[in-house]
Amino acid sequence: MATILVVDDAKFMRLTLGNMLSSSGHEVVGEAENGHIAVEKYRELHPDLVTMDITMPDMDGIEAVKRILIEFPQAKIIMCSAMGQQKVVVDAIEAGAKDFIVKPFDEVRVEEAIKRVLG
Repeated sequence: MATILVVDDAKFMRLTLGNMLSSSGHEVVGEAENGHIAVEKYRELHPDLVTMDITMPDMDGIEAVKRILIEFPQAKIIMCSAMGQQKVVVDAIEAGAKDFIVKPFDEVRVEEAIKRVLG
């Protein structure tokens, strides 16, 4: 079981992913709707893993990944992207994300990504 911070600007997506993670036995320890809040919550909660949306207001997911990794180089972050955002996914991986999952979320794929990233 992992402690997970779910970051997405859409409440519905946070809820959907949160329910999926909980039903897989993980603990959702926090949620954030933009990159600024994600960085603050990471500092506060030190989760095992972060699921990070790419496109968000105020601070996008790629900038949030960079900021989290500056302070916490060991952070494990999985990017969440919509179909057709391959270029942005490459940017996210270059920024330090460990993996990515595509919306709409497939429960098996989400769990595979978590297992791969957490080892």
